[in-house]
Amino acid sequence: MKNKIIIALFGIGLLSGVSCTDLEEEVLDESLQGSGLAEAVSGAIAPAYGQISWAWRHTNYYGLQLIPADEAILPYRGGTDWFDGGKFLEAHTHNISPSNDLVGSSWNEVTKNISRALSAIEVLQPLAEGGNAEAEGALHEMIALRAYLNMLMLDSWGLVFRKETSGELSEILRGQEAIDYIESELLSVVDVINTDKGPGRITRPAVWGFLARLNLNAAVYRDPYGTPNFTNEDMDKVITYTDNIINSGVFTLSPEYFDLFNDENHGNPELIFALDQRGVLRREHSRWAYWSLAGSWFPRPEFPGADGTDGPAITPDFYQTWVDAYAGVDPSEADARFYKKNQLVPDGLQDLTGLSPLNDEDHYYCMAAEDFEIDRGIMRGTIWGPRKDENGSFYTCDDGFRIYPVKQIKGNGPDKDVGYVDHELQVDFTNEGRRHSKGYRVSKYQFSRTSPNGNNFSSVDLVLMRYAEIFLMRAEAKLRKGDNGGALNDVNTVRTSRTARDPIPAALSAIDLETLYRERGFELYWEGFRRGDQIRFGHYEDSWTEKTDNDVHHRLFPIPQDAIDGASNVEGYLQQNEGY
Repeated sequence: MKNKIIIALFGIGLLSGVSCTDLEEEVLDESLQGSGLAEAVSGAIAPAYGQISWAWRHTNYYGLQLIPADEAILPYRGGTDWFDGGKFLEAHTHNISPSNDLVGSSWNEVTKNISRALSAIEVLQPLAEGGNAEAEGALHEMIALRAYLNMLMLDSWGLVFRKETSGELSEILRGQEAIDYIESELLSVVDVINTDKGPGRITRPAVWGFLARLNLNAAVYRDPYGTPNFTNEDMDKVITYTDNIINSGVFTLSPEYFDLFNDENHGNPELIFALDQRGVLRREHSRWAYWSLAGSWFPRPEFPGADGTDGPAITPDFYQTWVDAYAGVDPSEADARFYKKNQLVPDGLQDLTGLSPLNDEDHYYCMAAEDFEIDRGIMRGTIWGPRKDENGSFYTCDDGFRIYPVKQIKGNGPDKDVGYVDHELQVDFTNEGRRHSKGYRVSKYQFSRTSPNGNNFSSVDLVLMRYAEIFLMRAEAKLRKGDNGGALNDVNTVRTSRTARDPIPAALSAIDLETLYRERGFELYWEGFRRGDQIRFGHYEDSWTEKTDNDVHHRLFPIPQDAIDGASNVEGYLQQNEGY
């Protein structure tokens, strides 16, 4: 393990045997072989971009942002699933040890990604100096990518690694030094980086977005355990960079919210930066689609192995923010971002009184596989989907597949094989609250129709920055400077833009920091922002379901003990964060 950590920290050579298709197609592909100068450039950047997928995997950095926040909880399902050494229970309660595997795997994958970016820089630098324009453009992207990855380190562990060659020891920076370094890296490329290769490649608008994020959070990064001091200078920078993006005229807000997370979302004009999954990246995945969904649910009749995992659910506390906002109106009838109904269960089948999987053989409707699409958003109550027979094949009918209320086939609860999957609000660490069906689930990403098995090789890009976030960052900067009118206009621009179907969220009449905090939760839920938002808005020490810890030192995660041990040959090099 020591050698592995040293490699992740300090970065060594570029992985061999990887290349890319023609850069003009803007599809990164790690599976093909090639030679020549063009392949040298694309082969350098493909592993760095491709690693983002694994860094943001559900059991790596994505889970590390999601589970400690108030929007998600992952209990030990039924006492059989998702214990994983207790890492998710620790993360949710903010009782994380330096040996926690969620922290350790996240650290390893992000630092490995930094190493790959550095390796690409070392390949591209001499080519760029030799006059190769394509290499020079790719070099700018890798410098920006390294800065972005270091910002992930700063956000979660309070430090960054400064290093220019793989043969030298990284310099560890914290606080203002770290902010200055990341800012200088981004500023060094912002005026020369490409403007037309996105969203799967880092472009000038993406760099502006990184700079806006950096300055929006700078007060937290300077003093991670104190009360943030949001300076006018920082907020002015946020406004400048978001203005640049908005005034560019390049991006528009998607009228259909869930189109942002569908197949073919690569071309959605709201996306600014995303992990391009249209190629054959080895680690493409649909984990953001299936992690939360019921393990008894099969969203693609074409693929009997494509199911959910009964992973995290939203907390009752986060659900209550929707309920409170709409004052007696069901959120699904007030805000198109909350829910999209795709399954039209016939009226005559909706009443399940007296029915169960033991007596409902004829209680189904038929649907062709290509027409079947599960509902999206926050899933509540009984769900419907294809059902398997005793041989593991889906029941069929003349028009395709039988669609039944989903039978609970997972876990060891009293409803197994005799009850329906009925998602209830309660979810916690008690024996009742951790049953497999408990908790409302999030179905934000589409199960990719281009996948050969439903669960892997997704072509749905993982969205890492989009236009709505830009308006919300500008709104926050304006609000912290006292421009309530400007902030309200930006928030309402986002709220009222989802016009493809009812209910279109109504414009707000007033705005304050608490309302803006709530609005960021509604727009950006389960996209990896909530933990940072809670810290910035002063809510990370609050109590919510199964979490009562209020230690400010837990705003940052512990540095993995393996990493500290691995660097122990350099005395005093890697110091544990306070409070661990």
